[in-house]
Amino acid sequence: MFYKKHLLIVCSLFICIACKDEVKLSFSEINVTTNNNNLVEVNIPNAIGNKAITNQINSAISETVIASLHIGDPDTIASKSIEESITSFNKEFLTFKTDFPKTIEQWDAQIDGEIIFQSPELISIAITSYVNTGGAHGTINITFLNFETETGNLIPNEKLFKDIEGFKKVTETHFYETIKNEDITLDIENFELPANMAYAEDGIILLYNTYEIAPYATGIIEFTVPFEEIDSFLHFNSF
Repeated sequence: MFYKKHLLIVCSLFICIACKDEVKLSFSEINVTTNNNNLVEVNIPNAIGNKAITNQINSAISETVIASLHIGDPDTIASKSIEESITSFNKEFLTFKTDFPKTIEQWDAQIDGEIIFQSPELISIAITSYVNTGGAHGTINITFLNFETETGNLIPNEKLFKDIEGFKKVTETHFYETIKNEDITLDIENFELPANMAYAEDGIILLYNTYEIAPYATGIIEFTVPFEEIDSFLHFNSF
């Protein structure tokens, strides 16, 4: 009887371990398009594994792509899928051509995503979008998404840190070191953390998109703060 009970406990442990293994995630790259699409190219990560977790991650990625392809007021987004947003983008272009039949301007959009960090605690994904709707130049925008590995929930920036003020002080030094040799005038009086921060292999990446704190000509400002300088401020492990 003792042997049978012992065997039952061992089997239960193996089942628990197996269940934990099921929540491990992997990613594939997918291309999303539609019929009659000549303008938009979308290549993004697709989370595979536990449905409750992967649905959260894939939905957040889709929402970012949809927002990137939306033309007009961001509060009026109607598309419910990437496919709908691609179709809408193409229809907007056809309307533009109808309204301005003599124009030679062309529209296009390229959206790519990549995994920049993955650990048992956290996954960081970068979505890079280039959208050209016939202006003087297209617009490049990069969005970082940080997810809890065990739940798939998006992590707000402030939840990445145990001590965000301590992190900010260290980061400020790196920021001014990054821009010291640049011939730019920043439209800020006091240093502020960017909207986009993410874990990467060597540290925390901080990225200011075009127009976020400086004129268009400045472009994207990006730098990395090494983990060894900031580990004590981070909520998640860097390994």
